[in-house]
Amino acid sequence: MKYREFKPHPVLRPYIDAYWVMRSEKNSPVSQRIYPDGCIDIILNLGGEFLANNGTFKMKNETAYLVGTMTRYIDITVEADTHLLGIRFKPLGFSAFYEFASLHEVTNKTIGFGSRLVPEIRQHDQNTGAILDNFFYNKLSNPNHPLSAVMETIKNKKGAIPIEQVAKLHFISHRQLERNFRRYLGISPKEYAGFIRYQSVVQLIREQTCKKSLLDLALDTGFYDHAHLTNEIKKYSGLLPSQLQNVGFLQTSNERGDVDL
Repeated sequence: MKYREFKPHPVLRPYIDAYWVMRSEKNSPVSQRIYPDGCIDIILNLGGEFLANNGTFKMKNETAYLVGTMTRYIDITVEADTHLLGIRFKPLGFSAFYEFASLHEVTNKTIGFGSRLVPEIRQHDQNTGAILDNFFYNKLSNPNHPLSAVMETIKNKKGAIPIEQVAKLHFISHRQLERNFRRYLGISPKEYAGFIRYQSVVQLIREQTCKKSLLDLALDTGFYDHAHLTNEIKKYSGLLPSQLQNVGFLQTSNERGDVDL
């Protein structure tokens, strides 16, 4: 299977993480695990029918779909005629282009997305990036979001901060914070902080050179103990901490290009 990412125009990069293409290059099905990344995607199916959500949802040819924030990993089967084109939005990025009552309605789900809400692309070629850039540049609105500063605080603390403290720092009630997160990200502030903390500890496990114990890493990143840390990693990835070194989902977008999976 061939997977490739390419960056949007610099004006769009605060809101869109990447455009991506997934295409089968084999005649036989290939199994692939998809890991949570905290993002929302629009997917255009340019190939044959594709089974999403662990085989429970069928994506039809030449149809667009909205994939909500994932809080757990999923396994997919890439068939011989798979050809998907995706737009991956950064957290809060989707709301810079679209109005949606509450993204909590699509958390861990895939739903049909109106064809008039996406550019008309029937195949991926050298013009695809320019078409996407032009379409989203013309849709860009309301780029400043009230949750941006809140999310920055959580990221700076690497998720290890009580949500009550976050609410006080930004002069907002816990209830209002909860409502805003579910509406614009699809998850609660606690779930968002947990995911940021998970990303932080995974990066430490990947990069550490001093070989700290799992318990020390757990305490350094706000987990109760090593068992708590292990359970969180398994929840998001289905993997043990010792299995994290050589999996592609841990690459950053800047590290990705053409990847054979």
